[in-house]
Amino acid sequence: MTSSPSPAPDDLGADPLRIWFRVIRLHRRAVNTVSSELKALGLSIPQFDLLSTLTEREGLSQQELAERLYVTKGNVSGLLDRMVEADLVERRSIPGDRRSNALYLTRKGRDLAEKGIAAQRAYVQRTLGSLPEQDLVDLERIVLAWRERARAEEDATLAKLQR
Repeated sequence: MTSSPSPAPDDLGADPLRIWFRVIRLHRRAVNTVSSELKALGLSIPQFDLLSTLTEREGLSQQELAERLYVTKGNVSGLLDRMVEADLVERRSIPGDRRSNALYLTRKGRDLAEKGIAAQRAYVQRTLGSLPEQDLVDLERIVLAWRERARAEEDATLAKLQR
């Protein structure tokens, strides 16, 4: 049994809501696949996010880490405690600041983060990376334009709330 090809976008007309739902569904599919691959390594998505963030910049405080992960300091606290217990992350005192600690990956944490990053990179290469170069250029341009509009909308919403 063969399936009929999806209608070309021109046949349907550009519908932002339909595109939105496709992006959401694509995101879910990608997250589910990467999540399965990370689970095989013993990592959840939040654990991987924390580790991969620290590969980009170690020495963050818990507050800075929470900001980079777009969560509250309280939300990251329990996860961080478990990551320290598992010997994946270590807390180090910040000179002159008795209330905060700097966060660093342990060797075990760095190795696990690198395996997770490699799994994610492989998935992206197999999927997004297999698209033609011009499609990637166009997609990046579109995503950046969308991001700018989303940022402007967020700023406008925040400004309204502050009035």
